[in-house]
Amino acid sequence: MRTLKNVNVGETVSVAKLSGTGAVKRRIMDMGITKGTKIYVRKLAPLGDPVEVTVRGYELSIRKADAEMIEVE
Repeated sequence: MRTLKNVNVGETVSVAKLSGTGAVKRRIMDMGITKGTKIYVRKLAPLGDPVEVTVRGYELSIRKADAEMIEVE
């Protein structure tokens, strides 16, 4: 399955599954990223980490390690 880490800039995707566990998964969910949520990838930092996305109307920066735990479709 494709993860948020592999999404290109300018794409809008939908969250299919969160694969993290414990505190990491809870932190991602607290940011508003839950199953079915639409995520728009706005830009990528010059060195590739973090990724800036728009979730539920606000901008959010996510590390690549965390983005890899978010499966999208």
